[in-house]
Amino acid sequence: MNIAQWMSWEGGVDLVGLTQENVSSPNVIVHVARMVHTPVGSAPAGMILWQPDAHAAPLVCGFVSTDATVGAYFGANIFAGTPFENAPVLVASIDITHSGDQSTARVETSGFVFELSLQELGGSELIQRSPSAMAPFFQQGLERVAGKAVLKINGESITVTVPPTGISGGPAAVVSPCGIYAR
Repeated sequence: MNIAQWMSWEGGVDLVGLTQENVSSPNVIVHVARMVHTPVGSAPAGMILWQPDAHAAPLVCGFVSTDATVGAYFGANIFAGTPFENAPVLVASIDITHSGDQSTARVETSGFVFELSLQELGGSELIQRSPSAMAPFFQQGLERVAGKAVLKINGESITVTVPPTGISGGPAAVVSPCGIYAR
């Protein structure tokens, strides 16, 4: 198999959640890494979705990065064929910290500040997932499942229900020390 499209990361902090009852899909995603490597460069990067009213347009949605070139790589090369394929690129400030059984991410973009703390982290587990409809790429890496997720947006605490499975097919609140997506 010839791999032409790939990305790898270090220090991933990921949450997929619901802030409303009786909605069919997540309305908040904070999926970022301290450093993402692509064929076009390396930078802190990821994806943000904030749709406080699940029946209205998102207030923020797109690939975030400190480098717009790196951010622009994801849609056409990694998420092609998904609802995220044509998501905009949003320049962002991204700060990730890891300490013991807690990891935090602070993302500032489009007039919003997202502060995520994943706590009560389990041990590192090796994962390998095959492509799926929402994640049309092979996934390999290490993951630590979070027992607790705390989210603030613009300083306001947001109550989040974490489903058992996120859009990648794995846990919906997870820290990933390292990994790769390839297609």
